Parts: sequence; structure tokens; C-alpha cells
Amino acid sequence: MRVVFSAPLKPPDHPDPSGDREVARLLVAALQAAGATVEIPCRIRMLDRHGEAALTERLAAEAMVAAEQYLDECRSRPPLERPGQVFCYHLHYKAPDVFGPRVAAGLGVPYCVAEGSRAPKRAQGQWAAGHALAEAALDAASTVFIMNPRDREVLERLRPAGQRLVDLPPFLDAAAWPAVEATRRGKAPLRLLAVAMMREGDKLASYRLLAAALALLPPDGWTLDVVGDGPARSAVDAALAPFGHRMTRHGLVRDRSRLAALYAGADLLVWPAVNEAFGMVFLEAALQGCPAVAGRYGGVPGVVLDGDSGVLVPGGDPAAFAAAIAALIAEPNRLATLSAGARRLAASRGLAGAATILRDALGLPGALPA
Repeated sequence: MRVVFSAPLKPPDHPDPSGDREVARLLVAALQAAGATVEIPCRIRMLDRHGEAALTERLAAEAMVAAEQYLDECRSRPPLERPGQVFCYHLHYKAPDVFGPRVAAGLGVPYCVAEGSRAPKRAQGQWAAGHALAEAALDAASTVFIMNPRDREVLERLRPAGQRLVDLPPFLDAAAWPAVEATRRGKAPLRLLAVAMMREGDKLASYRLLAAALALLPPDGWTLDVVGDGPARSAVDAALAPFGHRMTRHGLVRDRSRLAALYAGADLLVWPAVNEAFGMVFLEAALQGCPAVAGRYGGVPGVVLDGDSGVLVPGGDPAAFAAAIAALIAEPNRLATLSAGARRLAASRGLAGAATILRDALGLPGALPA
């Protein structure tokens, strides 16, 4: 079966790395593993960061033109070569899907959404245009795959009759990562690692919260490796400047072998995760046996199992964050237990499991990977 893949926030082949791009790529891989032939005919980013109605309307018009052009092309194909499903990833009021619902309606095929969220409070005001488009798309979906448990309550309350809600926990493809021998030491100074893009907003807030927490720790019990880059780099550098010689900056690391080695060489991933949906970085680190200290935001508890694969602290609390790190500095033997838990978690969140969920829910015909 051919499946149209729509990613209004960021297409899977976008040049800028991010968790959204990684999840989009993983969903494409899982659909393919489940037997789908995936097409990505539209790469229009519907992202409106600031609630500009004129921008949303212009992007929606462009997406509608693209949808009509694609429908004309599909109708010229033999029936068996036309798509049988439309699948959208990450739909919300700042990035509504216009292309996907129109193509599904035009072809008379099911429209499905993964990580779709409803925000009733945005029905009025500057986000009203994007909210209306996002709600219309979600109302058109026959199946919504929930990747962030935080979204379930509102999706349940507002779902139209006949719409299915299916849990699809965040996952990763272990085969896409090199096997790296762990080099962590588990003794002072503890090697801490932060991996995140440097952008204004929640990412910068997380870096600043991390800096505030590190300032509360004894100066001789840890070092910090920082992986990331972006437009807020100067602000991040300013926040982390007090830690000087204890910190190593690695910039943007695109090579997976190098990134895997950094995960494998760290004792602990430290990331406050301010307003994160869930955070793929936690699963990537867990694959290399690197546990995490993280803020309890959104779906983060689904990828950092408190006391098993890491430690969760109240969101936005630098003192609690520092205390969690300090406890592990004082009791480093716990790290081996958390590391084993991280590996178990990563092993349970593989591509084959996600492909099975997609195959069963969407009726895809293909054989699954062994």
C-alpha cells in the first residue's frame, strides 16, 4: 500500500537536525517496515511561531494548491498505484495540516495522525486561524496515534464519533546507530552530557535552568560536555560561561558514530527538558546505556523511567535538579543500575514494535522485520 506522509512542522529530509525531524524519519522507517511504500509529495512547512494569521492563511493556500496538484497527478495513475492512506506527523495549532486532509478527502482514503494535539484555549486570539485548521484536521482523522500521554485527556474529550486513539510510544531504530563500547567511569569527577539545539524559547530556558542547577553543585565533582548549536548559542555560552575549564563544547555533531561515542562516554545525560513533548535524546542516550536526570515535563516520564533508567525531578526546579545530580555523585554505584535500566528501556522501544502497532492499526500488508 502507498502511504502519503505529511509533516507540517518539519519534513523528514529537512537540513536542520532536531527531535521532530528524527521522529518523522523514524515514522517513515516504521511505515516502510510495516509494508508501506511512503511518498512525501509536499514539504511546505506550516510553522507559524508567532500567531500571524496572514502567514497561516498564506501557507494554507500554498498547501491547498499543492494538494490539488498532487491529486491531479494521482488521478492519472492506475488505481493500484494510488495512495491508500494519508499519514500526518505532529499536528497542532502552530503547524496545522492542510495538505493531508485535502488529499485524503480527494482520494477517498483514511487520514491518520501521529502526535496530534488539541488546544481549546487557542480558539480565540492570535492563534485562532491555526487552531481552526488543526481542529479540522484532527476531526477528519480516522486514527490518532498518541506519542505523548499528556495529549490523551483532551483528545479523548473532543474526539469525534468513530475516531480511534492508539498508543504509539516513542521509539528508535537501534540498527541505525553504531555499536559503541561504553567508556564511562562512574567515579568523580562525573562526566555529564547535554545534547540539544540552541534556540530561543524552551531550549534556551532548559540550558539556563541547567546552568542554575550546576552552579549549586560542588565544583570538583563533575565535568560537562555540551553538544549543540543554533541561533541562541551566544546566550547559551553566557549561561554556561561560569563553568569554564570544567566544560567542553562540541558544537553541532551530525555524525552518529561520534554522537554515540559521546553518549557511551558520559556517566549521565542532564537535561531539564522544559516543555518537551518527550525528548528523543533520552532514548538515544539510553541505547548507549547512559541514564538521565530530567525535568518531569510532558511525555518525558515515558522515556525516562524514574528510578529505573534515570531520575525525574519537578519541572523548573534547579535545586531539585542539582540535588539529583549530587546524589549520584555521592553514590556512583547507582549509575550501573540506572545504566542497565536505560538499556532495557531502549531495547523495549524498537522499530519492530512500532511497525507492528502501525501495521495492525492501519491494516498495512507487509512483513515485519525479525
